Amino acid sequence: MREFDLTRRRVLRGGIATASLFIPLPCARVWAQSEGTMKLLRAPKVALVLGNSKYREAPLKNPANDAKAIGEALNASGFDVTLRTDAGKADLSAAVQAYVQALAAKQAVGLFYYAGHGIQLAWRNYMLPVDADVDTIADIQKQGVDVNALLEGLTKAANPMNVIILDACRDNPFGNLKGVDHKGLSQMDAPTHTLLAYATSPGNVASDGDGAN
Repeated sequence: MREFDLTRRRVLRGGIATASLFIPLPCARVWAQSEGTMKLLRAPKVALVLGNSKYREAPLKNPANDAKAIGEALNASGFDVTLRTDAGKADLSAAVQAYVQALAAKQAVGLFYYAGHGIQLAWRNYMLPVDADVDTIADIQKQGVDVNALLEGLTKAANPMNVIILDACRDNPFGNLKGVDHKGLSQMDAPTHTLLAYATSPGNVASDGDGAN
């Protein structure tokens, strides 16, 4: 489990480091060799940061803390940050929809971060809201928020660049649910101009950790 903890910490550090790429420092001109790069540096920056901890089943200690830390780093880097913690299905879905719409309207660089429970079903990945009450496979599809819906929204938004960080590879809280045969999240193809990062490799899990993050 220690190896998984270290992996998650690297993801968190990587997310903060990613934010630093967009700081308009004078030295950015040294490596900004193309017009496209300069456009990215000048583009608006929008982030949606989600952290779900207070689950009815299998609560988690760190996601809300992680989301707040990432949100603060992104805000300091010039992102327009929307932070949601312990979101239910309606709030989670609405936040994703509003985020995609903002990227399309502003043609902004986008960064999406989700920490919390996630589950894969039939090679699709679902973020689980804190009010999820899952007894059957059908409940996952009804109550989870499909990550593919986010990817499809980004494709339609056609904004210049996206970073997606899914820190949602913890143990399946519905381990006794029949029909869920795979751990962690399934591998996905990222849309054009999109970097997709996981807390660990597809099909594996990462522990929540013992510290505050």
